[in-house]
Amino acid sequence: MSPGNGAGKSSSALAKSKVSRADAFRFYDRIRVRISRYLAEKGPAAGSAGEFLMAAPDMFILLWRLANDPRVASKSKLLLGAGVAYFLSPLDLLPEFLFGPIGFLDDVVLGAFIVSRLLADVDPEIVREHWSGREDILAFVHRVMSSSDRLVNPRVLKGLKRFFD
Repeated sequence: MSPGNGAGKSSSALAKSKVSRADAFRFYDRIRVRISRYLAEKGPAAGSAGEFLMAAPDMFILLWRLANDPRVASKSKLLLGAGVAYFLSPLDLLPEFLFGPIGFLDDVVLGAFIVSRLLADVDPEIVREHWSGREDILAFVHRVMSSSDRLVNPRVLKGLKRFFD
């Protein structure tokens, strides 16, 4: 699925988040290019983090699409909106302006936590419909969740988990 597929129609969540479709896809494209360049420079030195980093734009657009899908309940949209805002914020637990593209690892972990929590209320097929990544989203979320302690510092992980408390 390309980033242009999926929910893109205006909705109350879109109006509230003030993240237009054009802005969302510009951000998607910008981080995909930035991460691709970073991984091309680092090569094998990026290690296993590279595959998770490449999923950052897909995770962002997934959260945005789900936040704008009328089939997703309002209570879930609040969580999704917070995830979108976290991706867009220059200040987070691993700020990209300090760490470069590696700073997107905490965003991917947070996105996986959000999707995991969302699956209690949203049909997995709706989530799959909006996913642009190569791997099945449910398998990817499971891999991120089981690898989160290796992807981000334990203090960062603790901060991300506090997001849900």
